[in-house]
Amino acid sequence: MDSRTHPPVAVALRLCLHALLVGLLALAAVRAVADGTHPRAVVVVSGAMAALYAAGALAPAVQPRTRAAALWLAALGAVWLALLVLSPEALWVAFPLYFLQLHLLPTRWALPAVAVTAAAAIACFVLHGGPVTPGSFIGPLIGAAVAVATVLGYEALFRESERRRELIEELMSTRAELAEAERTAGTLAERERLAREIHDTLAQGLSSIQLLLRAAERTLAADAPATAHVRRAREAAQENLAEARRFVRALSPPDLENGSLAAALERLSSRTTGPGLTVQFAVSGTPVELPTPYEVALLRTAQSALANTVRHAGAGRAEITLSFMDTSVSLDVVDDGRGFTPGLGPVGADQDTGGFGLPAMRARARSLGGTLSVESAPGQGAAVALTLPLPIPDGRPGQDAA
Repeated sequence: MDSRTHPPVAVALRLCLHALLVGLLALAAVRAVADGTHPRAVVVVSGAMAALYAAGALAPAVQPRTRAAALWLAALGAVWLALLVLSPEALWVAFPLYFLQLHLLPTRWALPAVAVTAAAAIACFVLHGGPVTPGSFIGPLIGAAVAVATVLGYEALFRESERRRELIEELMSTRAELAEAERTAGTLAERERLAREIHDTLAQGLSSIQLLLRAAERTLAADAPATAHVRRAREAAQENLAEARRFVRALSPPDLENGSLAAALERLSSRTTGPGLTVQFAVSGTPVELPTPYEVALLRTAQSALANTVRHAGAGRAEITLSFMDTSVSLDVVDDGRGFTPGLGPVGADQDTGGFGLPAMRARARSLGGTLSVESAPGQGAAVALTLPLPIPDGRPGQDAA
């Protein structure tokens, strides 16, 4: 009757229901034969009802809350009423009928059907001359009440079990997604670390070697024996510097692989914009080419600040501004959210959530000789500003000669 997946206990209960109905029909037939009260008619009607019940129980179309189930129950009820007229023992069949009605019909129809079935059972008792006592009325009513409580309670437990199953599946899926995200984040972090190491060590060293060899070449006479060797060494250093730069570009964040920093920030704004949050991006000043570590720091700061806005601020609007000035470049992320007290963290945020929080943003700024400022107050939004000094190609520490 029901194609849903049931646990073994539910399957056992269904089998018990089948056995109960068939057993009560057999009891009615046996008592009719023993008492000689319409034995042939009772046996025929009992057999017909058992056959009709078996046909519906095996029919795929008979499912809860369907028209086929309602028609099948109506047919069973009609045959049962005929059996009630013939035999008083048939009133006991009302109990399995309660469960069928509650299981297959919508609640708004099942409860009236149970009430009608209980009334028919009581009327049968009176029709066949049974003594009119409180028990003759209370018995079928108590049976109906027990059936209602049992079926509705089971349905509630089944729904709760299904919700828990779905929650467990969702948690398993989320855990797998988190694990994948952590692996991806770890890979990206390692790529960025390698890019910084290559940039800060190999690239800077090769750049210094090239500058020193160029200076040495200028001091040598054109026909000096060492001039050719110095030139070849300088060219080799230049080629390896170009190769190191290619490594740095290859290890940069994916958002920076296919465009400029401004394009990456524009895509970030578009991805973050949703039904409850509008993010706008603007560029101020004349854009200049920035070293990869600068672009990574600016992009990661924007991502982290927007992540905090989405998770904690409850903002409706945020703005990202990338500003190029004469000696510095700055990134400002401003939102109109609930704000927070700097030093205590956003309301509802963990003290250490991992990822790129304010401490990580400040560490990035310090590593490039820049500063990070945070301005916020409860109920007044928040503003995060990262300012980095523009590098000049003189090879000084903290600036990009590569």
